[in-house]
Amino acid sequence: MTLIQSTERLRESIEGQISSGNLSLALRLIQTTVDQVNCEPINVARIFGSKLLDSLCQRIGAVHLRSIDSHSDIVHAKNHPGNLVVYVASRLHPSGGHNSVLADMIRLSPSAHNVILLTGSAGPTNLASIRHHFKGTTEPTIELAPCGTHIQKLDWLQRRLLALAPRTVWLFNHHQDSVAIAAVQPDAGYRLRFYHHGDHHLCLGVHIAYAEHIDMNPFGFHNCRNALGILGNRYLPLTVRDQGVRVIPNGLGTNSNLVTCTAAGSNKISPPYFIRYFEVIPQLLRRTNGQHIHIGPLTKLERYRIRRRLQELGVPYARFIYIPFVESVWKTLHEYKVDLYVGSFPFGGARTMIEVMGAGIPLALHRHATSRILSCLDIADNQVIAWRTPENLYTLVQNISRESLIKHGLAGREKYEEYYREELLIHSLANWEVPTPTPQLLAKYTTDSLQRALDISSQVTFRGAFSRVVARMLQRLKFARA
Repeated sequence: MTLIQSTERLRESIEGQISSGNLSLALRLIQTTVDQVNCEPINVARIFGSKLLDSLCQRIGAVHLRSIDSHSDIVHAKNHPGNLVVYVASRLHPSGGHNSVLADMIRLSPSAHNVILLTGSAGPTNLASIRHHFKGTTEPTIELAPCGTHIQKLDWLQRRLLALAPRTVWLFNHHQDSVAIAAVQPDAGYRLRFYHHGDHHLCLGVHIAYAEHIDMNPFGFHNCRNALGILGNRYLPLTVRDQGVRVIPNGLGTNSNLVTCTAAGSNKISPPYFIRYFEVIPQLLRRTNGQHIHIGPLTKLERYRIRRRLQELGVPYARFIYIPFVESVWKTLHEYKVDLYVGSFPFGGARTMIEVMGAGIPLALHRHATSRILSCLDIADNQVIAWRTPENLYTLVQNISRESLIKHGLAGREKYEEYYREELLIHSLANWEVPTPTPQLLAKYTTDSLQRALDISSQVTFRGAFSRVVARMLQRLKFARA
């Protein structure tokens, strides 16, 4: 599909497809547009939503819903109770915060019968691989849209919503899922809640005016309200189950042999940026003479780059411990006796940070040069250890004392107990009419405009352009399998 460079031409093209009855192509064009924008690293944390794309999705959904109603053959579910809640999602992964948050929402919500409807618009879901996320809950019914075109997926989803007649519908869609945003409609007999978890990129659904807009972290809440003008948004605390605290042993008298850790997949550490994870971690290990635990899937190429750099520095590869998947980051931190958690960069991970704070492990977070949102600093306590350049980090680990590690670990634990305990989310869900107080942002955040300019310059080189072409091809291949 040809990429469109003008907003007006994009609107005309999609409206033309709607007028001619080609709703599937219109949905596909919207999805491709979001993919086009989000494949460009330059756009990350620069655009968050589109009123135009959301309105076009809604228009497509309304047109198709009328065609269903005109010859309704919907068999309404008779066995579901009146408290049925439907969660519409695009895809579930074996790991990642998205699945965990969805599972927590179901587990902690007031008693209800829950159904998860997966559109498959962001790729297929292996049901067997995601069941562990729902342990300890009344396991929800999970239904997958049949393979097919966008309009076939939309038809299935709208028919399922009509048949189920839920009390509440939650949108947990991926950024580009035009089917999910088209399927829901106003005055459909259910309350619609949009859970804004795709908050670093352009995400469909942000500007659905009749939906309750839910933000899960302080920086997302304030950005949506103050920058995007979503004045009716509300904060719902991101929480993690308490699994105990570990206080770092005192009196060791040395800052060497530190055990550090980072939990992140390739999507958080591979985007182009003036510092690279694959360079920083080997240097970090050379300075600490300790171990670094990496939790999260990395590609073979990424692991090779780390191994090669460690060899160049004369650091044994055995000191880099790679764990692609764990059931609990919290428990893994305790198991490996981690002394200091180094937050992922250039993209931070909010939910993982909460696990780290709850576990009583001190954080060292990167102060992103151009984006407060990507730093995730506002999740942490006011005294959190922050660094901007690699040399800042190396100096930090060479000079930090055990007493300082203990102090920061306890401060993070206090922030967890005040803002991120599960009891807070339970209370918010049970008392929906009472808005949850939103944590304030930390002290003034400074950016480096020159660094941003340099980053952009490096990305528009031939090499940068080639890498983005490859990224788009991989995205299209993934979605072609949906």
